[in-house]
Amino acid sequence: MARSRRPLIAGNWKMNGLRADALALATGVADGVRSAGWSDREVLVCPPATLLAAVAEAVKGSGVLVGGQNCHVNPNGAHTGDISAEMLRDAGVSHVIVGHSERRTDCGETDAIVRAKAEAAWRAGLLPIICIGETLTEREANRTLTVLETQIKGSVPSGATAAKLVVAYEPVWAIGTGKTPTTAEVASAHAHIRRVLDGLMADAGAVRLLYGGSVKGSNAGELLAVGDVDGALVGGASLKADEFLAIAKAA
Repeated sequence: MARSRRPLIAGNWKMNGLRADALALATGVADGVRSAGWSDREVLVCPPATLLAAVAEAVKGSGVLVGGQNCHVNPNGAHTGDISAEMLRDAGVSHVIVGHSERRTDCGETDAIVRAKAEAAWRAGLLPIICIGETLTEREANRTLTVLETQIKGSVPSGATAAKLVVAYEPVWAIGTGKTPTTAEVASAHAHIRRVLDGLMADAGAVRLLYGGSVKGSNAGELLAVGDVDGALVGGASLKADEFLAIAKAA
């Protein structure tokens, strides 16, 4: 891992957590980070929208950052059930995940929509984590790198800089399945992502690239040691404080 890029370990809680359990989890992560005293890595938790303000309060002063899982492209308006980037910021959020494969699949989000959401994050002063990744069908057709390039070019807004962007590579077939690509496959994908970004922005070498897809304490060290991997976007393992902290420790 390039130490010039500060590692980011992000936990995506997805649609999990009621208040009592979520606050216990947040407090456990905050206590662990506070005890570790890490200054060389960042730890981020992304709870459901109903818990954002409470979690932000629970982790205050610990160094743990809080992110949203999605945002609307508009700052306000007649969009029942949606939440704007400005509302996330108001709840104590600093980051927001956009373009996760589950949103792309379940909600039909296109690259253009993801790009607009990243721009909305910038408008509100948030750091977007743009997710990209291929399906099993696309991988088996040897289209992984082509798919990643298309998604990057379509999803990353113009004017992007390393300070305003994080990219997360999550092979769709590895999310929640227990399967992971080989370290060589991860290295190939991340190197390709870096090359594509290099054609879009001046400081692509400083953009943090996260790997996601069945990351857990037992494989985090191996995955985080891969070239051009600057952290992880963690799903199921982020719902257990000890497991999530073990991944953060591996960074």
